Amino acid sequence: MDKVGQQLYSDDRNFAWPFWFTVPLYPYGKRQTLRREVLKDTIWTFDQIQGILYVTVPIRMTVVRLEAGGLLVYAPVAPTPECLALVKELVEKYGDVKYIILPTVSGLEHKVFVGPFARQFPTAQVFIAPDQWSFPVNLPLTWLGFPKKRTHLLPADSRQTPFADEFDYAILGPIDLGLGPFEEVVFFHSRSRTLLVADTVLSVPETPPAIVQLDPFPLLFHARDTALEVIEDTEANRRKGWQRIALFSFYFRPSALETAGWGQTLREAFQAADRSKKVYFGLFPFRWKENWQRSFEALHGNGRLFVAPILQTLILNRASKETIDWADRVAQWDFQRIIPCHFAAPVEATPSQFRQAFCFLETLRNEAGQAGYDVSFLPEEDFELLREIEQTLNKRKITPPRR
Repeated sequence: MDKVGQQLYSDDRNFAWPFWFTVPLYPYGKRQTLRREVLKDTIWTFDQIQGILYVTVPIRMTVVRLEAGGLLVYAPVAPTPECLALVKELVEKYGDVKYIILPTVSGLEHKVFVGPFARQFPTAQVFIAPDQWSFPVNLPLTWLGFPKKRTHLLPADSRQTPFADEFDYAILGPIDLGLGPFEEVVFFHSRSRTLLVADTVLSVPETPPAIVQLDPFPLLFHARDTALEVIEDTEANRRKGWQRIALFSFYFRPSALETAGWGQTLREAFQAADRSKKVYFGLFPFRWKENWQRSFEALHGNGRLFVAPILQTLILNRASKETIDWADRVAQWDFQRIIPCHFAAPVEATPSQFRQAFCFLETLRNEAGQAGYDVSFLPEEDFELLREIEQTLNKRKITPPRR
């Protein structure tokens, strides 16, 4: 059952996230939380939203009840008063938060919440992915808000952790990206046969997730075809807006998207039905081709698991063999559901389906003898901007080449 803090809706202060400026993403200092019980008395997800230019997607924390009592928290979200109230309901029933896990090293949208969240649970031990870094200056973890005496690096051997009787994990990386490494730690909860992942695999729902619909304005904003259209809240518009948001978030500039020139954009802004600050004063340069839904259907793929295009193009292909070996290890676990930190969750999936998501890394050889990567289920034309970014990074030797 989905649950938000029912008594909290009357007061926006309960959604407050005062440190929003550290990673200034929409909805900035006001974040609602949706709690869902995935497995009775065992696993709960806590969803919030984040985005840029109304391209808003879910970000998710997962809480697991430990068999010996207490809770493990994987990838904290913003500890707003509402979020904390929902967590403390579980604490009262199942015991204290014992462990807090940061499963990534490069995801600021995850890292920024760990320190503030840990301060709310002063007896919890914090375990973080090794090889942490920050940019432009590599600061000590305590300067980033991590509690000094309670923060530990996850050891390479999961048997050396205090939660080893319930959880195994596998570390992907570090993968050198030039400015800093990519690394992710996926957790396997054997008792519930559940795999917890941060960013490596995901599934895109056809309809907007419940957390996104608590504030439907971003959906309706992107459902329009021009600035001249009136923003109208209908189920069809929410669905249409969500599917376009998904394309934006994965490709930045999908092939089905065109932009109007500044002259046309400004003329339409002056004629727009709404010229308020909320709609960027009527500026709306986006134009979608008639076939835009083809790209979304390829992403959705009937709910299949896949690796996000940016990871395919710019990150994991820098360490193909290491990634495949890691995926093979994860696929040995007997899980039946996956809970990613973004988009749909839980995803009913088998180890073989997880492994199949990484088949794009299986090396192909073209006529020139160069390595290629099979992403045939996604339209190649949608990768155009990501390929351009990859070429620029390679040309300037910012990132290492594919291997």
